[in-house]
Amino acid sequence: MSLDLDDFDRQLLRALSRDSTQSAGALGRKLGLSQPATWRRIRRMHEAGVIAGRRVIVDPEALGFGVTVFLGVKLAAKGRVSLEDFERAVTAIPEVQLVQHVLGLFDYRLRVTARDLPDFERVLRRRIMTLPGVGQVEANVLLNEERRPGPLG
Repeated sequence: MSLDLDDFDRQLLRALSRDSTQSAGALGRKLGLSQPATWRRIRRMHEAGVIAGRRVIVDPEALGFGVTVFLGVKLAAKGRVSLEDFERAVTAIPEVQLVQHVLGLFDYRLRVTARDLPDFERVLRRRIMTLPGVGQVEANVLLNEERRPGPLG
């Protein structure tokens, strides 16, 4: 379903992407809309799939996870392991925060969090390298991350 968005809709999306806990009344006051009008716009965007949900963003460092590593994983062609088997096994690893099936040099891109580098090495050796079908793995340690505003500006 395609939805035509006006300037108010875009402003609502920008405000919600910064802080999704804001009430319709508070958002409406910022934009010069009534609470019911703001709520109708938000509900319409939810129903159209423009707003797919709201999330809580957890700071891994605050929980003691100071290392983030992106892994490129190429499955071995010999074993012919199914993608479903690999995906089922990798998503069961709690340190794996994101699994992306990608096109390119690697078959998968994983975001892995660990307490420190020795903890990451343990996860890599004991959990990831023992997954069904794992062939080549390339690790990139995250040094810094900056959130960009995205398509809404």
